[in-house]
Amino acid sequence: MDMPGELYSKKEFESILIKTLGDSPKLRIIDFFLDNPLSDFTKKEVIEALGMSKQTFYKYFPDLERYKIVEVSRKIGRAKLYKINLNHPLIEMLREYEKKMSLQIAEKEEDITLKL
Repeated sequence: MDMPGELYSKKEFESILIKTLGDSPKLRIIDFFLDNPLSDFTKKEVIEALGMSKQTFYKYFPDLERYKIVEVSRKIGRAKLYKINLNHPLIEMLREYEKKMSLQIAEKEEDITLKL
């Protein structure tokens, strides 16, 4: 059975952002939220999904919260749930970058297919 973090930790499942900008913990956290823009998560859920150590997560997550890249969307008891801030300039740029890179990759693959 697959571990929950496998999707976000295996090379063959790397996103365009991770492939092109590098596999840094902070970018992996942002990438996870970008993949799930309509959902909100507890810190524990993000850590488990990424297969990241708590120590690494807590080293980088406060910056994302401080700069409002991720925001508290709601609270359930004492637990806070976080969501990506789609209006943040960095997130807007990353989404645009991802879209352009996807198109570029699709065009290259189409060229290869047409040459066969």
